[in-house]
Amino acid sequence: MLAAVAIVSLLGGCAGKSVVRVMDTTAYCGCAICCSWERGSWTYLKLDFWNRYVSAGPQAGRPYSGLTARGTSPHEPAAGLFSWDTVERPWMLPLRLLPWSWFPEDGTIAADTRYYPFGTRMYVPGYGWGTVEDRGGAIKGRDRIDLFFDSHDDALLWGRKKVEVRIEYP
Repeated sequence: MLAAVAIVSLLGGCAGKSVVRVMDTTAYCGCAICCSWERGSWTYLKLDFWNRYVSAGPQAGRPYSGLTARGTSPHEPAAGLFSWDTVERPWMLPLRLLPWSWFPEDGTIAADTRYYPFGTRMYVPGYGWGTVEDRGGAIKGRDRIDLFFDSHDDALLWGRKKVEVRIEYP
């Protein structure tokens, strides 16, 4: 009995209050186009091409780390071995048997942290679960979020959508 309670707690989580709202979602990735960075500095005649620098905005010219505002590396959500996605797509089972992919991982969401503090979990249909770990310059208000994708093509494919998002506050 105790094992069943522990499994339900791990898979279900202990969430605070849950709210559903229609939100305007846009996609971004870590590429130079989406995040406004470029390789090399003109100070060094672009010979330091291994370094990345912010190319636009008030931070222009400063080194670009690629980290979120919370200090983490952004990533897409990953369905783990113990998820409904494994049941729906059994052909993914061999990849999910690898130890580092057993548990699901939330994706990175950028939101206005005045309304959604860091750590707020959201479920976006078609994207999956994500956690607010970043804030963007153009994200203002309660009804706007950005979803991180690993590839620029996936981000372009998502584009901009209005979807019902389930929000679980920490």
